[in-house]
Amino acid sequence: MNIIKTSIEGLVILEPRLFQDDRGYFFESFNQGEFESKVCQTTFVQDNESKSSYGVIRGLHFQKSPFAQSKLVRVIRGAVLDVAVDIRKGSPTFGKHVSVELTEGNHRQFFIPRGFAHGFSVLSGEVIFQYKCDNFYHPEAEGAIAWNDPDLNIAWKIPQDQVILSGKDYTHPLLHSIELQFDINNTLYE
Repeated sequence: MNIIKTSIEGLVILEPRLFQDDRGYFFESFNQGEFESKVCQTTFVQDNESKSSYGVIRGLHFQKSPFAQSKLVRVIRGAVLDVAVDIRKGSPTFGKHVSVELTEGNHRQFFIPRGFAHGFSVLSGEVIFQYKCDNFYHPEAEGAIAWNDPDLNIAWKIPQDQVILSGKDYTHPLLHSIELQFDINNTLYE
């Protein structure tokens, strides 16, 4: 597994070793020991999968403490622009984001630790998206930020008139008006 650091500490891209021949390909999509030695100590407890069509934007979501989640995300089919926003109070990169294209062809994975809001836009006709979480989902702990917050200035690569959102994702507050749940002085991986 190759680890690519991003411009924000804690956010990393993982590239697997891919073995291809005339039958197709094989790669190890996750190895706990290697992940812990190269990225961080965490234990994933839940896997999720979603299917979406072109233009869908899901996010920007996070789980509030004590149910905060780190995520390891990847695409099985299609392509997304995956986005993580630093929402750690006191962080030198607070309010900044990293965008990564994850595709079925590049097999990349993106690790998003606790203290970040997460979302993605679907760039292909259809996408199957998988992610691992290190804490169980609790609906009462949902938090979110508006996908189109002008201070974040995220280029989602979807024309505005083709964006598809859930009802909830239309109503999220701007970053400057949310109660901050995370502090840079806490560990990234509580």
